[in-house]
Amino acid sequence: MILHQEHSTPGRVGRFLIERGYPLDIRRPRYGDPLPATMAHHAGAIIFGGPMSANDPDDFVRLETEWIGTVLREAAPYLGICLGAQMLASHLGARVYAHHEGRAEIGYYPLTITDHGAAAEARLSRPWPRHVYQWHREGFDCPTGAICLATGGDFPIQAIQAGNAAYGIQFHPEVTPAMMYRWTTRAHERMAMPGAQPRDAHLEGWHLHDAAVAAWLNAFLDHWLALKEPA
Repeated sequence: MILHQEHSTPGRVGRFLIERGYPLDIRRPRYGDPLPATMAHHAGAIIFGGPMSANDPDDFVRLETEWIGTVLREAAPYLGICLGAQMLASHLGARVYAHHEGRAEIGYYPLTITDHGAAAEARLSRPWPRHVYQWHREGFDCPTGAICLATGGDFPIQAIQAGNAAYGIQFHPEVTPAMMYRWTTRAHERMAMPGAQPRDAHLEGWHLHDAAVAAWLNAFLDHWLALKEPA
């Protein structure tokens, strides 16, 4: 698990994996942690979000984006969340971009499932959530060879699959109420951006939509972990 701030956590994703018996190997390359040379000793890799851009010139951004190739070459399960999805797209040659009108998606927004996404939904036996929590001001194009699973409004590409075991999602199924309170407090200025929702809408959205998000994530992680090829 790759995190990008000193005190950030893997949230509900981490809790769900611990409940399944997986120890968490948390790395923060931004603060000097190395990345594994092989995925042979890991069940999968997850790169989480952060306030930086996949287009930033920082060494750790380039390191993480290039390291995704290690995961893909070994066909290990990969999940990119927000920035992690943008890094996956960038690694595969797609554009990562800011909205041309400076708009952001911060709060709960509708998710539209593509035909490919509907097929994935059938495999999970669990529907995609129809509203998801977002916190971003950049999006990405679907890379050549990948498939789009879900779309949205201001940032059309919301979920992709690259190969058999690599996924990128623009939204944040890992968020907990504590994380939501922290984000909306420490980064409150982001909620003034065009397209962003006020804090009350975030909290209301949690009560309306989070049960569906949690149920989908639970089913998705079982599917995703099963993609690990036997040694």
